[in-house]
Amino acid sequence: MTDLKTLRQLIRMMVENDLTEVDLQGEDGKIKLKRGPGDAPTVQYAAPPPAQTAPAPAAASASGAPAAPAPPAEEAGLITINSPMVGTFYASSSPDAPAFVRAGDKVSPDTVVCLLEAMKVFNEIKAEAAGTVTEILVSNGDAVEFGQPLIKIRPA
Repeated sequence: MTDLKTLRQLIRMMVENDLTEVDLQGEDGKIKLKRGPGDAPTVQYAAPPPAQTAPAPAAASASGAPAAPAPPAEEAGLITINSPMVGTFYASSSPDAPAFVRAGDKVSPDTVVCLLEAMKVFNEIKAEAAGTVTEILVSNGDAVEFGQPLIKIRPA
């Protein structure tokens, strides 16, 4: 997978050259960046094809497809807030400010739950659901990937 520094360079080149799409393929996998006019680029990753190995025995459902493990009972029904971009996670607006939310806090759809910084731009991430924060999955200052789970909420 491509590192954060390389992705930032690619995004910077897209903006500077007014490109709307970049599609790179290599031995490490595939990266596709898209952006609309004035929009921040979105990143899609595709892992390289798996090496051919002997198939492992798997439990099959009635349809013949492998059975997916069921989520633990305490996880069922939770809403996960995922990162909409590659960037750096910040739990508060400044190092000495209190966190936007903590486990156990009640949130509304408009509650800011964190900031994501990408290319020196800070983006407020809102809960987009009402409920109670059950878990914060990343630490302050962590680099996050597109689609990475950040926070879990039990709906109200």
